[in-house]
Amino acid sequence: MTAQVVVGVDGSPESLAAVEWAAHEAALRHVPLCLLHVEERTRAQRVHGQVAFALASRSRAVLRDAAERARRGHPQLRVMTRCDLGRVTGTLRGAADGADLMVVGSRALGEVAGFLLGSVSQALAGTAGRPVVLVRADCADAAARAEVVAGLELIDGSEALLGFVFAEADRRGGGLRVLHCWGPSAATVSSGTTDPGDEERGRRAAERLTELLRPWRRRYPGVCVIPEAVFGSPVAGLSEAARGAGLLAVGRRRRRLLPGPRLGHVTHAVISHCTAPVAVVPLG
Repeated sequence: MTAQVVVGVDGSPESLAAVEWAAHEAALRHVPLCLLHVEERTRAQRVHGQVAFALASRSRAVLRDAAERARRGHPQLRVMTRCDLGRVTGTLRGAADGADLMVVGSRALGEVAGFLLGSVSQALAGTAGRPVVLVRADCADAAARAEVVAGLELIDGSEALLGFVFAEADRRGGGLRVLHCWGPSAATVSSGTTDPGDEERGRRAAERLTELLRPWRRRYPGVCVIPEAVFGSPVAGLSEAARGAGLLAVGRRRRRLLPGPRLGHVTHAVISHCTAPVAVVPLG
């Protein structure tokens, strides 16, 4: 694995916002930034030399503009450009698995998805072996925001997510908010009434959250942590908590037996609705 941040570039507003966020992140990590553009040519395009030349010229222009944008805010940052030929998702996944962090553009729910914005970005986030950050066009100013928010399930195997967000909060110096959202019991849902046991479930969730955070607080004593175990929808709770944050991070369980992108419904909805960049971290 190479110590670098890689960002997928296709010239769209979303990918340019991803470039700005990734440049700030690379500067925080003191690692180079690699701008990656992928050309997926058809057979007809490979046969016709003029078409291939036009595609190469476009690729160079896309990378040149992205590099200028990255250096504008971070003139000391080492910026590299790379143009690959091949399948977009597979090429990006290979780059993601070989880097510290992968960043791509993303669009809000209901918008027409493009090259790196819809199925490709979510497939990448659902299959990559390393963390992937999805950035929307309206998140261009999120790089300067310091607070990190994490959505945490109270399960074993959450170490990868906690390690990622504590290190990120330590670099940014803006504090860490760890949110666990829990819902009503089956008895409450079926009867439509309040279950006295829900209060106990909330207390146990808060205790378990404190227990999971304890070793990470000792490891990162300079990080100000706000743990919250709250009743309600995870999508609504995380989206609200991430307003004004520099990053929202969620975990993704590895489901090796399932084909296609493996994003849970909560993660999928958060990516679509959240106004902050969203990091998807594969769990053990």
